[in-house]
Amino acid sequence: MTPEQYVQNKAAASGSSFYYAFLFLPRERREAITAFYAFCREVDDVVDEVRDPGVASAKLDWWRSEVTQAFGGQPTHPVMVALMPHVGSYQIEHQQLLDIIEGCQMDLRYDSYEDYEGLANYCHYVAGVVGEVSARIFGQQDQATSDYAHKLGLALQLTNIIRDVGEDARRGRVYLPQSELRQFGVKPEDIAQRRYGEPFTRLMHFQAERAHQAYDEALSMLPAVDRRSQKPGLMMASIYRTLLTEIEADGFQVLHQRIALTPLRKLWLAWKVQALGRM
Repeated sequence: MTPEQYVQNKAAASGSSFYYAFLFLPRERREAITAFYAFCREVDDVVDEVRDPGVASAKLDWWRSEVTQAFGGQPTHPVMVALMPHVGSYQIEHQQLLDIIEGCQMDLRYDSYEDYEGLANYCHYVAGVVGEVSARIFGQQDQATSDYAHKLGLALQLTNIIRDVGEDARRGRVYLPQSELRQFGVKPEDIAQRRYGEPFTRLMHFQAERAHQAYDEALSMLPAVDRRSQKPGLMMASIYRTLLTEIEADGFQVLHQRIALTPLRKLWLAWKVQALGRM
């Protein structure tokens, strides 16, 4: 299996909404974003799939070394072999990849955040930086597009957190800020034990409103000159915001299930952005 086949399989197997946005890109950009996304999946899977925190931390240390070695001209992992030919063309930085690994490391250090400021810092590493790299690959002309991409990454991550509240709790993590749980009268054990009720619903409405605000702010920040090139990001925004709306309509029934859109619906939403140029 070639490195290019490896990253393609890694991206496709994830079933992520991101994959549908990549389908409409020109070949070279599609290959670059697929390799970058495969890198993100590899390091994220370390945290999600390795049960021993010590082993997971050692694996992330290995990835740090691999990134540094790759930027020194000697990649060994197929993901880095596939990614390195694109780093110059799209100005992908060594530190950006290390920051993404640092975000995964935070999942080993913290199982909750006291306030939104702490959560936003985590989102910077695991989503904001990813958005900035992706925007460059999509075809960024205006520097201000980085701010849009960072804010959009935040919106997508906040949606993920809302969707995965129950699943994360079963892994021992509660990303919703502890101060906000107290504000709405929800205890961590209520989430772990799947207790619905008015306090939980009000808490989740508060989280959803914050995510919607992040989407609105991101879209307002996208420079007109880059609106066409950044269609893949707009596709992801359309898919994730539709998912958020579905979760709201379902009464935030996220503690016992993972609400998702069908692949056909994701493809339809992506195609509409491609065809119409807007969400």
